[in-house]
Amino acid sequence: MILNSLTVTPEAFEAGTGWSPKPQGLCRGEVCVPAPGALLADGTVHVETAASRLNMPIVHDATHGVWSLGPASGGRALPTAVAANPTLIDRQGRPFAMSSMKGRRTIMVAWSTW
Repeated sequence: MILNSLTVTPEAFEAGTGWSPKPQGLCRGEVCVPAPGALLADGTVHVETAASRLNMPIVHDATHGVWSLGPASGGRALPTAVAANPTLIDRQGRPFAMSSMKGRRTIMVAWSTW
């Protein structure tokens, strides 16, 4: 889930994560996780608090003013964000190694016509 703010509507949070904010906590089906402080008085969800309660990784790109919220891991989140080193083809048809982006925040967007 890509965010421009750390507060979102309950509907947006549920659409992006599958977790429904309720007075008893954050719920997915029959499972509810207590999340004091996640549901704010104005009815919005404080994403950073919710992420902490659900063990969701969250990263911030201050340069672009966006946050990325990963899926709930049940406490099994990876300790690092080290990715494999695939070689991709750029728009000019040349090979491009992801390792050339080392030390930079990188977002990979995939697109398909089908």
